[in-house]
Amino acid sequence: MKVRNQTQNKVNVITLGCSKNIVDSEVLMGQLQANQFDVTHEAEKSDANIVIINTCGFIDNAKQESIDTILRYADEKEAGRLEKLYVTGCLSQRYKDELEVEIPQVDAYFGTLELPQMLKVLNADYKHELIGERLITTPRHYAYFKIAEGCNRPCSFCAIPLMRGKHVDRPIDDLVKEAKRLAGMGTKELILIAQDLTYYGLQAYGERKLADLLRNLSDVNGIDWIRLQYAYPSQFPLDALDVMAERENICKYLDMPLQHGSDNMLKTMRRGITKRRTIELVDTIRQRVPGIALRTTLISGHPGETEQDFREMYDFVEQTRFERLGIFTYSHEENTHSHTLVDDVPAELKQERADAIMELQQGISMELNEARVGQTYKVLFDRKESGHFVGRTEFDSPEVDNEVLVPVEKNTFVRLGDFANVKIDSASDFDLYGHLV
Repeated sequence: MKVRNQTQNKVNVITLGCSKNIVDSEVLMGQLQANQFDVTHEAEKSDANIVIINTCGFIDNAKQESIDTILRYADEKEAGRLEKLYVTGCLSQRYKDELEVEIPQVDAYFGTLELPQMLKVLNADYKHELIGERLITTPRHYAYFKIAEGCNRPCSFCAIPLMRGKHVDRPIDDLVKEAKRLAGMGTKELILIAQDLTYYGLQAYGERKLADLLRNLSDVNGIDWIRLQYAYPSQFPLDALDVMAERENICKYLDMPLQHGSDNMLKTMRRGITKRRTIELVDTIRQRVPGIALRTTLISGHPGETEQDFREMYDFVEQTRFERLGIFTYSHEENTHSHTLVDDVPAELKQERADAIMELQQGISMELNEARVGQTYKVLFDRKESGHFVGRTEFDSPEVDNEVLVPVEKNTFVRLGDFANVKIDSASDFDLYGHLV
């Protein structure tokens, strides 16, 4: 029987990147706790002598943040304030050989699917009975809920399949079991994530099963909101829209990254859909789920993007009037198809085009928010800050979308993680202000 002294049991887990990494860290922490480790998450002041960094390797800025974080803790180790340093996640999966040479202070690097190997190095056992169990790092009332891993899409600009592998579904029964466990812990909102939600079912069942999964999750007692993120537009399973319209606890919200509004760019990006079919899909979604909030993300400055291509994307945004929108500047990623093309749009022009899209969206968001003034909405409160309770409607995902602010007054009592009805009194471009009713 292995015996550890107390100082060897303390681990601080640092999570970088997207919500899928958050889930991976939560699973890791659950395994560590079951192995009698004392686990903290992103503790600023920690006496942990083991640090595990879960990295992102998606685009240049994210990669740099991961490298800077590794270097910071490598310095801590060299200074004697840390005994062991481990790195996992997408950056480690993609650049393990280079990282081992460049930052040798790290004790071991692990890929995205090497949790059992990491635990073995830590003298811990991978406990299969814990599948679906994790330590939630978000506020207790909402949790990211990963329904699949990897991606089979051929998008020219994306390195995710290199880091996450092929699409693999999680069985519906396992997901329902996890949802019930989360509900029992006080989770009220499940935020469904995957590289591609709409592909769900093809790997495990031979057909798209997102609609069936939504029905099963919707039946779980205690889950008040189910939110869909990262849907792919090509071959979208329209039967899922019927479930969204039927079930009150499925948010009228859909995050569907479209990436561009020009046929030339959509073809170059290998998106498998045309501008016309995209517009038809958006119209269908809005018709079948009245009142839905559509969020999308776009890319500016992909190789070959002309001024005409950008103008088409700009006009597309102006005409479609997405409720929520974000935009990235193109990042030239090694080993992707786009990397074989000349990165011919200057960085300044990429940013200029992105800024123009966001300025346009700011005006659209302002108009849409002003139309909500005088209306009353069910709001889930996430936190309290600067004299306000801060929450969200069903039309908003945490951290990336609009928020609802209610002033803290003597006769105002709101418990974080609770729902309340709020009447909207005023609006800004990305926030709503109201009072409890």
